[in-house]
Amino acid sequence: MDNHSNKIQSGIKENILPFFLLVIINLFVGSMVGLERTILPILGEERFGIASASAALSFIVSFGFSKAIVNFFAGNLADRIGRKRVLLIGWAIGLTVPLLVIFAHAWWVVVAANILLGMNQALTWSMTVNMKVDLAKPDQRGLAVGFNEFAGYLGVALMAAISGYVASSYSLSPEPFYIGIGLVIIGFLLSLMVQDTAQHVNLQAIQQDEESGSLSTKEVFKRTTWKNRNLSSSSFAGLTTNFKDGMAWGLFPIFFASGGLSVGQIGTVVALYPAAWGFFQLFTGLWSDRVGRRKLIVSGMFVQALSLWFILFVDTYPLWILGAIFLGIGTAMVYPTILASISDVAHPQWRATSMGVYRFWRDSGYAFGALAAGIIADALSVYWAIGLVGALPFLSGLISMIRLDETLNKKPQ
Repeated sequence: MDNHSNKIQSGIKENILPFFLLVIINLFVGSMVGLERTILPILGEERFGIASASAALSFIVSFGFSKAIVNFFAGNLADRIGRKRVLLIGWAIGLTVPLLVIFAHAWWVVVAANILLGMNQALTWSMTVNMKVDLAKPDQRGLAVGFNEFAGYLGVALMAAISGYVASSYSLSPEPFYIGIGLVIIGFLLSLMVQDTAQHVNLQAIQQDEESGSLSTKEVFKRTTWKNRNLSSSSFAGLTTNFKDGMAWGLFPIFFASGGLSVGQIGTVVALYPAAWGFFQLFTGLWSDRVGRRKLIVSGMFVQALSLWFILFVDTYPLWILGAIFLGIGTAMVYPTILASISDVAHPQWRATSMGVYRFWRDSGYAFGALAAGIIADALSVYWAIGLVGALPFLSGLISMIRLDETLNKKPQ
């Protein structure tokens, strides 16, 4: 037992091949989202007669709630049956998504496909980030999560562009979704090659306080949601971050159109936000390993709020571009850092469950943000919706400043 354990080493360098295999896998995971972001709203309008705004809202809500709910179960399932099995189950579910869209005869079939896409993303994306954290040393978790999120959002951006090109060259369906079938097959085959990280988790558990290792799912939920000040502060920060993102996806195009921007200009501004978000995560995760999690989470929440209010009060194209970039940077400051902070605090034996609870609240915010923004915009205006939503990350920044301890190098609880 001891000899076998000695062969298991933590660290990105020590596990460089499986680590970067997981990076590549998450590139394909993110590509599944990119495939549908460009095509489905247009498909809903042109083929099924659904207004584009309603289509966007239905995607945000169905995808967000589906992903959130399955995230909650994915972490606990991974702790019980292993990361690799959950990863493969996620890819198997993913195969149904392009097939359903290709043969869809009504809009509800497309919505159902998007619910399954949420399940696919919850299972596969959750496992790639958990397995990278399992492989990394405690002071490399920010870098590990940063690589994971960077690869995923790179996949989103690349496939959004590729699917749009294929759709414009051929048709909205089925040609772009043939790519989706290929993505799933490649992702599944690559996932068969990766080794489960259960041995790394067990070794880390042995090195920690065993009394903290056995907790019920109910107890982990309580700790992550409200009982533990660090975990609960992180959960609220994640929820408000995606609350803002749900609003941005639904209302930014309307807001910028009312400001007189052309469709091309709107596309540029709207694209720069997630592009900056994805790109800078590669650096912010590593940064949090150097300066600590708390500084980046607190300042990142404030940057998001101030960026939203900046976008609201300026009225020129160059300044809106600047605001979108800073909004992406603020999001990048917190996105991998919060996950790293969760992994710092949670015991190895229930870390995946805790991260699943966190991702449940985070992605619930995505759907709630879309719903709330739509209600506020209808009752007051788009301007009020953006302004009020901006108050939430600011509030979260204040809460994190007061309640969040520095978790880097903190002994798991």
